[in-house]
Amino acid sequence: METRVAVLAIIVKDPDSVAALNELLHGYGAYIIGRMGVPYRSRGVNVISVAMDAPADVISALSGKIGRLSGITAKTVYAPENAL
Repeated sequence: METRVAVLAIIVKDPDSVAALNELLHGYGAYIIGRMGVPYRSRGVNVISVAMDAPADVISALSGKIGRLSGITAKTVYAPENAL
């Protein structure tokens, strides 16, 4: 199965949704290359980036599930297909 490299940009505003977010990320752990989280305390948000190598439908499914969590926004950026 063909995979894509992508980065999920996640902004967490609602700390009550963090457990659900971590559960989702754990479920997709086989596709995650790495992740980095940065708390931005003065703005009351956490910024998380998740690097993935997965089929496009898997990346899209995870992004969609994360985006439906309360107080969390997620966007995905794909590496160009011809760059890999």
